[in-house]
Amino acid sequence: MSKDNKRIAFFLGHPAHFHLFKNVANNLLKNGYEVRFFVKRKDIVEQLVKETGYDYDVVRGSERNSSSKMSLIWSLLTMDLRVAWYLLKWRPRILLGTYTPIISRFAGIPVISCNEDDADVVPRFAKLSYPYAKDILVPSVCDCGKWNEKAIKYNSYHELAYLHPRNFTPDKTVVEKYFEADQPYCIIRFAKLNAHHDSGIKGITVGIAQRIIDILKPHMRIFITSERPLEPQLEPYRIKIDPVDMHHVMAFASLYIGDSQTMAAEAGVLGVPFVRFNDFVGRIGYLRDLEDKYHLGYGIKTHETDRLYTTIEELISMPDRKSVYLERKQRMLSEKIDLSAFLYWFVEHYPESRQIMRNDSNYQYSIK
Repeated sequence: MSKDNKRIAFFLGHPAHFHLFKNVANNLLKNGYEVRFFVKRKDIVEQLVKETGYDYDVVRGSERNSSSKMSLIWSLLTMDLRVAWYLLKWRPRILLGTYTPIISRFAGIPVISCNEDDADVVPRFAKLSYPYAKDILVPSVCDCGKWNEKAIKYNSYHELAYLHPRNFTPDKTVVEKYFEADQPYCIIRFAKLNAHHDSGIKGITVGIAQRIIDILKPHMRIFITSERPLEPQLEPYRIKIDPVDMHHVMAFASLYIGDSQTMAAEAGVLGVPFVRFNDFVGRIGYLRDLEDKYHLGYGIKTHETDRLYTTIEELISMPDRKSVYLERKQRMLSEKIDLSAFLYWFVEHYPESRQIMRNDSNYQYSIK
């Protein structure tokens, strides 16, 4: 496709993917590009796109009638067909996204697969996406398995595309729409853990949640956000927060505890101590980076319940916790790039940018 083509498309399969691309899309629109989102109708993705006024099309595949591999393949194939139809109709220069339609290759449009999970954590995604992508864009700490040679790696995290200080300023008045922001509070998050790559993965049970609440209650307020139904004893702690406000609420929290990967990373880059409790611990490169290199949080496996409770108690009693984590956050930010700026440069200069990055992953790009 010619660089004179100013149409750029994005594929969204999860709310975090919208946040990943929203600032890139804004910068493209300001500089004369046309932008369109292809949305897999899931959770709040369509709501986020609709509320911000972007042009979009829903490309949901056929409903799955079982958890079988064939049902998944059929759902993806029907979604592929819908994406291919829109690609042929709109003819963007490139498509960036978190899923690479097989049929897009036959539409003659380069597809850039953007991911942050290691290939062995999302094996189906890797097998269905990476072979058909023109390029794979991932953090430098991400292992793409046998597709590593195809990967273009940058020194950042997805979360720094929207939570880098250049792109996000926490606003306490947003928090005060829900509760008083000056009193300490903890956000607890329960994920569904029902995606195809979550098979066999466990997280926070009701018994563990109750013990966590008992530990926290004398020290701070407790707010639970949950993708799954809550048991009656946990329901009083539930809070409903508009998705567009969630990052402001997170930024002023004293602590985050949950079994969600994305929200743990979001807390970490905001300098909020996180405790991640699930069976993905130790398997995901960017979270290991946040935990082991920058010490912005803890990953604890589900058989380590005693360690979970001890870690929470230690964080509560940690002297100067806020200033310690601010210092750790500043160190991390000094060593990572603003991902939205990089993505804008990469798109604007594509396809030359792909070769530049392959020759020098530390290339000092600039934006006009």
